[in-house]
Amino acid sequence: MKRVAIVGAMLALASFASAQYGGGQQTQTPPAAQPGADQQAAPAQAAPAGKRPPQAKTQAEFDAYNQIANTTDPAALEKAADDFSAKFPDSELRVLLYKKAMAAYQNANNGDKMMDMGKKALAIDPNDPQALISVAEVLAERTRETDLDKDQRLAEARKDAETVLKSVDTDAPAGVPPDKIELYKGLMRSNAYAILGTLDFNKNDYAAAEGNFRKSIDALPQQPDAVTVLRLALSLDHQGKYPEALKYANQAVQMTQESTNAGTAARHEQDRLVKLTGGTPPGTAPGSAQNPPPGNAPPKN
Repeated sequence: MKRVAIVGAMLALASFASAQYGGGQQTQTPPAAQPGADQQAAPAQAAPAGKRPPQAKTQAEFDAYNQIANTTDPAALEKAADDFSAKFPDSELRVLLYKKAMAAYQNANNGDKMMDMGKKALAIDPNDPQALISVAEVLAERTRETDLDKDQRLAEARKDAETVLKSVDTDAPAGVPPDKIELYKGLMRSNAYAILGTLDFNKNDYAAAEGNFRKSIDALPQQPDAVTVLRLALSLDHQGKYPEALKYANQAVQMTQESTNAGTAARHEQDRLVKLTGGTPPGTAPGSAQNPPPGNAPPKN
């Protein structure tokens, strides 16, 4: 989903800025408060949300990381991350490099390599929400009926999406402002529910798909995803809920360009539902040549 790239870019800056060298850090002790008649006990400060920033254990590790951090070419970044991991196999910074490579491959529209980098990140941090979403999305969108490991791939996608819903509150990245972290959590939940909805839709469980697509939209109402809105329309259509399906098809049309895959599918669905709800010629049954059935495959991003 394209919204992952948007927030991913925002969080990448925070993640790389938060990478630290912990070897020389010292904790300063604040001066003791002076007693006084009007003195009140200060309330305990809440711990910052999210994980602590990854830290390098040595200066050499930190320097090697910084030499790679500005690399943008996906293949070069992947090789550099592998070399860094071989040289510093216990480094906490490895996950940042693999997530950066994951994002670079996503920007290059290379889903298979994006998934590979996501899996390398998950081998280090199994609960990382961004990596889980990236892997689950590729598995949900690109698994074919003819794949020999279809069931395993789809089960992995579902497990990864469900893990995000459980871990996003505790595994959100540190060093991000509170307003951005809430946006991040909403986006991760929204994408997780959208993936679950897609898996349900592809199993022809349209009622379950409807529920998950609604949850996806509700998780980030200020930034709905056009493909999710269209897939909700299709799920409702398959259940015969034509007026409500048309409402979401209209919304999907407004959110998309006609020249895109999602835009073309949205307009096709809108035309079909307009006929079913008010423009169907007398005696024409749904599913005839004039009113083809709704698509069985959800539109691609």
